[in-house]
Amino acid sequence: MSDPLFKGVMPALVTPFRDGAVDEAAFVALVERQIAGGVHGLVPVGTTGETATLSHDEHRRVVELCVKTAKGRVPVVAGAGSNSTAEAIELVHHAKAIGADAALVVTPYYNRPSQEGLYAHYAAINEAVQLPVLVYNVPARTSVDISDATLARLAKLPNIVGVKDATGDMTRATLQRITCGEDWVMLSGDDPTALGYLAHGGHGCISVTSNVAPDLCATFYNAALGGDWKTALYWQDRLLRLHKGLFADASPSPTKFALAHLGLCREDARLPIVPCSEAAREVVLSAMREAGVLN
Repeated sequence: MSDPLFKGVMPALVTPFRDGAVDEAAFVALVERQIAGGVHGLVPVGTTGETATLSHDEHRRVVELCVKTAKGRVPVVAGAGSNSTAEAIELVHHAKAIGADAALVVTPYYNRPSQEGLYAHYAAINEAVQLPVLVYNVPARTSVDISDATLARLAKLPNIVGVKDATGDMTRATLQRITCGEDWVMLSGDDPTALGYLAHGGHGCISVTSNVAPDLCATFYNAALGGDWKTALYWQDRLLRLHKGLFADASPSPTKFALAHLGLCREDARLPIVPCSEAAREVVLSAMREAGVLN
């Protein structure tokens, strides 16, 4: 692959709230801050964007705002997953209609389909909508793990273009690179192990940490993608505690706390996510200082 469209650091954007509603002004400002920080793409309404508790109208509105604000400066990969295939198709249709560059489609959660069911789910999306689709594999949240063999089958379909792998298992990048072909896009979904994932042939990361430190994350990924592993390792060390600190409580509450501390949005989340604990706040603030986000 010469130069994939989807690469580098792409923030899994939070969805800010104010008085129970989506805070559109804060969201637009967050998008602008990410682009100014040098990120390589944007991912609205994923797990970190609390998509599980957004209404369908809110979901669509956030994607539209992201595309409208980005104005083609960086690609937008819209969250569009569901454990209902018909609903996932509807969300991917919407992503295409409003100008997103791709859709991120999580493996169906809770109903725990077989590998054949997973293949059929993505094959149906591939047939229904002409838009690039990234398979989002996060078994810790969905209770289903799409196998490398199934991904190799899906890689043969024209609109299934890659994976967001949040397993933290870096050897899978090598296996997929071998079996899925040179055009298969491989993005990590796990900030702490993303450096190793890149070394195994990955192209980038859909990142939680980038919400808080877009410029530092962009510096890290630019170094790694440029083969400057010494600089990348330096930033890996500086950012590691922040990567971990943002999961010191149920995500995205630590990330929203960090952004609120920076004055960028409120820390409001939607139930069942509650504001992070005092202990988590101390961990996050310490990690922000270590990374250089705070003095």
